[in-house]
Amino acid sequence: MQSSARALTTAEAKESVDVRMRIVVAAGIAWAAAAGAQGVDADRARNVAAGCATCHGIDGISVGGIPSLAGTGKAELVAKLREYKAGTRDGTVMPQLAKGYSDAQLELAAAWFAAQRAARP
Repeated sequence: MQSSARALTTAEAKESVDVRMRIVVAAGIAWAAAAGAQGVDADRARNVAAGCATCHGIDGISVGGIPSLAGTGKAELVAKLREYKAGTRDGTVMPQLAKGYSDAQLELAAAWFAAQRAARP
């Protein structure tokens, strides 16, 4: 039985590897650019922000009556979170939750949500 598949020539194999390497390099550059655009360690920021998903939705896009955080300015989020943490802003659970985070963690979460695409109305 003869196979319809043919063996790649050396040049074709080299070109295939070259294309895959270009894709990997391009993906790495895109990831680095995204992380750099956020100005923080993207994984660490995402991990801190993950604690907010239960109420504020995946990626900060709420599906209920709780406000979405995605696309909100970092300074605004940090100010609100610090007010919750200090007890100067009323809330149901946010004052207690905010007290569990360091100021650096609040900054990370705010930066991460600010970098997310806001939900379309």
